[in-house]
Amino acid sequence: MKQILDAILAGDTASEELAALDLPETYRAVTVHRDEADMFQGVATRDRDPRRSLHVEEVPLPELGPGEALVAVMASAINYNTVWTSIFEPMSTFGFLERYGRISPLAKRHDLPYHVVGSDLAGVVLRTGPGVHTWRPGQEVVAHCLSVELESYEGHNDTMLDPEQRIWGFETNFGGLAQVALVKSNQLMPKPAHLTWEEAASPGLVNSTAYRQLVSRNGAGMKQGDTVLVWGASGGLGGYATQYALNGGATPVCVVSSEEKADLCRRMGAGLVIDRSAEGFRFWKDEHTQDPREWRRFGSRIRELTGGEDVDIVFEHPGRETFGASVYAARKGGTIVTCASTSGFLHEYDNRYLWMNLKRIVGSHFANYREAWEANRLVARGRIHPTLSRAYPLDQVGQAAYDVHRNLHQGKVGVLCLAPQEGLGVRDEETRARHLSEINRFRGV
Repeated sequence: MKQILDAILAGDTASEELAALDLPETYRAVTVHRDEADMFQGVATRDRDPRRSLHVEEVPLPELGPGEALVAVMASAINYNTVWTSIFEPMSTFGFLERYGRISPLAKRHDLPYHVVGSDLAGVVLRTGPGVHTWRPGQEVVAHCLSVELESYEGHNDTMLDPEQRIWGFETNFGGLAQVALVKSNQLMPKPAHLTWEEAASPGLVNSTAYRQLVSRNGAGMKQGDTVLVWGASGGLGGYATQYALNGGATPVCVVSSEEKADLCRRMGAGLVIDRSAEGFRFWKDEHTQDPREWRRFGSRIRELTGGEDVDIVFEHPGRETFGASVYAARKGGTIVTCASTSGFLHEYDNRYLWMNLKRIVGSHFANYREAWEANRLVARGRIHPTLSRAYPLDQVGQAAYDVHRNLHQGKVGVLCLAPQEGLGVRDEETRARHLSEINRFRGV
């Protein structure tokens, strides 16, 4: 990998030169092992430790197929799906790989005793397979995480509806937490030239998810003048939702869990912030019983901040812990748009507040290529900024995933893969200088 890294760091390597370099037979990658899938049996979710299950090891370079690309990964990032993979909840991802492996001889490559994880990357194209015409070796790219076969009619209006749609690095193998990644060419997008490698790697999954969930007509279809309740508003997903609300003429009501996170939201430009820890909101009396009085207290607090208005949209991703409050808090005719469910998938709410008040629950899952491209374009134009809070070296990926699992982070947690240090990869210094104060503000610097 040294020759490849040296060529990338030089910054002026021609496509033909990079294409002529030999590819390694193996590369370093972050994996989980099939034979360890039961290692946390009987252990509570919160106590499952990604530092025990995530391995950094040499793995063979995968075969390159039609319509695919091999990318040298300079940086990647931690998403909650990596946490789920590492703690084998709600199920082992090896079931996904087995099912994928059955659809074709080429897909069989993904069904291995190990799973290379990670659903973000920023890097450089090394090779492209037959049928790839848009991308070539040497191009600096980021990748979104939708892997889709596109052989079914159902996916051609919205690829998220394709029956063979998968999240790369979670439901497929050869993900982005590695020195090399295998992607479909229609996952690739231009790297924003004013960002470092680690900054560019961090928006991919969460930025695109927030765009579809909040802005796209496939999600909540937010409009000017809307009031949006954003759970986890300083985090990897909520931080982008907060930016989209502010940029789109809406008013975010940011819910966070500490004063430090509240300050980050205010630095983003949000004026309405609820620190749920400081204000003592507890939506569950015990493991089995919610507390509607807390829903009402929460709704009253929102109206205090908004001048008496309920929210038009609830940007919902914690799931079980908050969903009852979310349904209650939305205005009559309002929308609860939901994904992820990081606190639990089995939601409970009082349906009277939904049906009698004509509210809607909209499910949202990642984004199609067009939505991901538009979200990346806004980053490239400096309208949306990375919310990266910290970048770990590849060898410390277990700690990075642990931080996300235990909610010890702000914004997004990055991982340096081939990049030897932070701060590399900026190609457009003029644009960076123009947006540097915003970049630092959204990173909490």
